[in-house]
Amino acid sequence: MLSRTADHLFWMARYIERAENTARVLDVTHSTSLLPDDSVGAEAHLWYAPLNISGCAAGYTAKYGAAESAAVTRFIALDPDNPASIYTSLMLARENARAVRGAITGEMWESINATWLELNRMSPALSGNRLTPFFDWVKERSHLFRGVTLGTILKDDALNFIRLGTFLERADNTARILDVKYHILLPSVKDVGGAADYYQWGALLRSVSAFEAYRKIYRDVISPQRVAELLVLRADMPRSLHACLNEVDSTLEIINGSTGREARRCAGEIHAALHFNLIENIFANGLHEYLTDFLGRTDSLGKEIRSAYLARRDEFVAPSPVRQMAQVQ
Repeated sequence: MLSRTADHLFWMARYIERAENTARVLDVTHSTSLLPDDSVGAEAHLWYAPLNISGCAAGYTAKYGAAESAAVTRFIALDPDNPASIYTSLMLARENARAVRGAITGEMWESINATWLELNRMSPALSGNRLTPFFDWVKERSHLFRGVTLGTILKDDALNFIRLGTFLERADNTARILDVKYHILLPSVKDVGGAADYYQWGALLRSVSAFEAYRKIYRDVISPQRVAELLVLRADMPRSLHACLNEVDSTLEIINGSTGREARRCAGEIHAALHFNLIENIFANGLHEYLTDFLGRTDSLGKEIRSAYLARRDEFVAPSPVRQMAQVQ
């Protein structure tokens, strides 16, 4: 497969996954904001979290100043000037899909194009009871595209690069959400173990569709260590770091090729570390430090994949993700 085609497929999948992940975070943040909280700066703390997860806090602050619900929602959901917004992600996903219409099925193109057209018919003023239906719509369109893809495309390298983009983006998002929870969502140490802590960990689980899985596996109250174990080390949890890197590693083995040895080695090392690690060891060394290292290693893996398989910079400038990890104090 031409590197230019692989590049478009890879980023098409990443942007679709990114739009869904962003909708998940906004949906849970909106739901959490409805809970009573009289503490000083509670709204800013809550709504600053999705800005850090998406890596666009600096852009938001320059445009709006303090974090508040309506402005953050508008900025992350539908602002065309925000390179990390749902609007921009779906636009770039469609542009990448249009560039390789010959490599995807007609049903895939119809799905992604219809999503874009419907998005543009929506009102930019999202508020109140229209928020949750919008977030559900974004998630449903992502699920539809993924289902159409698996049900219509040949099981060849086109699908492999779509899978690479999807699971690399998903791993990145899960790690960011988990890290920001520890350093942004809780206003102070006194909240740990309290009602606010329970609801926020529950919100985290819901943001990655893991609440029911947690209750089924652990059958106990929500604890930070078990949440981290579920989202980092459990291979049977679809959005866990372990599950995502398992998919990336196995997909790279299928693609193979003489130029991808370093990418396969990098993916294999990350996957093996997740497979054999224990949550006790991760907490002993610091969850934040572990996730920071994970994000750095997956970023290096992404660079190796681009170097080995995707269009080179002097041939084609790929749409780059504006998802730089926020420096959380």
